[in-house]
Amino acid sequence: MNIGILGLGTVGGGVVNVLIKNKSELLRRTGVSIQVTHAAVRDVNQARICPTEQIKLTQDPLDIVNEASIEVVLELMGGTSLAKEMVEKAIRNGKHIITANKALIATHGNELLALAKANNVHLLFEAAVAGGIPILKSLEQGLSANQIEMVAGIINGTGNFILTEMRDKARDFADVLKEAQALGYAEADPTFDVEGIDAAHKLAILAAMAFGCKLQFDKVSTEGISEISGEDVAFATELGYSIKHLGIAKNINGEVQMRVHPTLIPKSRLLANVDGVMNAVLVKGNAVGPTLYYGAGAGDEATASAVIADLVDIIKGTVSDDILGWKSLETMPTQNQDEIVSIFYLRLLATDKTGVLADITAILAQHNISVESVVQKQIDTQNNAHIAILTNPVKTRDINAAAAEIQKKDFIQETVKIIHVETLD
Repeated sequence: MNIGILGLGTVGGGVVNVLIKNKSELLRRTGVSIQVTHAAVRDVNQARICPTEQIKLTQDPLDIVNEASIEVVLELMGGTSLAKEMVEKAIRNGKHIITANKALIATHGNELLALAKANNVHLLFEAAVAGGIPILKSLEQGLSANQIEMVAGIINGTGNFILTEMRDKARDFADVLKEAQALGYAEADPTFDVEGIDAAHKLAILAAMAFGCKLQFDKVSTEGISEISGEDVAFATELGYSIKHLGIAKNINGEVQMRVHPTLIPKSRLLANVDGVMNAVLVKGNAVGPTLYYGAGAGDEATASAVIADLVDIIKGTVSDDILGWKSLETMPTQNQDEIVSIFYLRLLATDKTGVLADITAILAQHNISVESVVQKQIDTQNNAHIAILTNPVKTRDINAAAAEIQKKDFIQETVKIIHVETLD
């Protein structure tokens, strides 16, 4: 089988290397010899991480999608404009597509999947979510007997590395971000990673696969980790929690809840102990209960593993013709964010004077919010008390209203910090 690749960078080069390394194993699995015959690159003279002697290189991606001998195109170039154009042309030319492009699928997946079905070809994207973890195949196949109730995951390794370093070494966000950039974990512009956009792309895909609904990236509520302080991390540890940047999707009585935000998780939960750049996804089904999938969320060969797994499925003819693995997709409304019920963590900096805590708890009570626990640190040199509060479950609108009212008090010295708490029961 002849393969063409759009983009021969980290993932594309990894695919070539894994195909060479595991050539005999793949032949045993498929009975087919797989060759990468063509690849489109930005600069044909640039050094590569893989051998290219047997690959015809071009700087024009149209050469790949229009090449008659190519049966499968691997879209590994990234971006959403040129990538979308090339994928559409390849599909219309009768070629199967495999991509690791989570932004492309999250934002244009509905139309591209419909186009692929209309042209009797497959569009597969296992590598678009959580790198080498076969989470999409697990949702479509291994968990197909279940109604999926919840998906919760650490699906961005950069954010997880930063939060791990902040917890384990008492470093601040900006310091760790610089190291992440130096190590190549974060881009020069880290916005997609640290502000949750990358995770939101992946969560939109997970939710659609889990619940059998259309992709709805624009409905994902997104909050980053750039405002998490060392004090938040220390308070969380003292309270028995770890802060993780979670993507959470739930099916609540037929409404889809999709949110990416910093989250306090009890230290006893397995997700709380997923550290560094690793990814993990927790899936709760109504028959099997909770299942956890852990592994490398990025990297050349880890991501190549998922790309090639899709390729093997195409060769063996085991790919479903159904869009997102469902015969019919439900039109599922998204839950109003104000209606989401959660435990919340509040951090306050308040002037140390009599009656402050009583005033705070009175305001919370006025909004029907009860307090689970309170921690107060020592008084600082400015005569301010550092206070952390854990609430019992409450609607998001109520905690926001209470925090806004507390914020108006003259004894509050900085913005009240609010973070979700998830027990993952």
